[in-house]
Amino acid sequence: MTEMSFKQILLPIDLGHPSSWKRALPVALDMARAYGAHLNVLTVLPDMGMPVVGSFFPADFEKKAREKGEEALSAWLKENLPDDIEADAYVAVGTIYDEIIAAADKLGCDLIVMASHRSDMKDYLLGPNAARVVRHATQDVFVVRS
Repeated sequence: MTEMSFKQILLPIDLGHPSSWKRALPVALDMARAYGAHLNVLTVLPDMGMPVVGSFFPADFEKKAREKGEEALSAWLKENLPDDIEADAYVAVGTIYDEIIAAADKLGCDLIVMASHRSDMKDYLLGPNAARVVRHATQDVFVVRS
């Protein structure tokens, strides 16, 4: 039997919804400590650059939104991460599950720890983000029910 080892953990969170991290954060912290892993925290902003939507926003909207997201995520890290955890923060813009998978690949993560809301009927038709990440990520995915 091979022993599991994780060196880079990705924790995707939604800053506007504590349920996306309240239960997943302690799991990610425990795993980072247990494996001596680096924690990468990601938040994904919606892509407002689509022609139909983007025309309603100023030209520099995405840049300013990303800057605000980076400030908010940095503050979140200072407030929620203990000093013994080595972590970096990342902000992406786009479709949530695509950006989670892309960030995990780009950062060389070998584990994704994320929250999943209990499914309702629309999730069965559309597929929730956690289910899509589980299906398409090449990394191990630990899903924490919130």
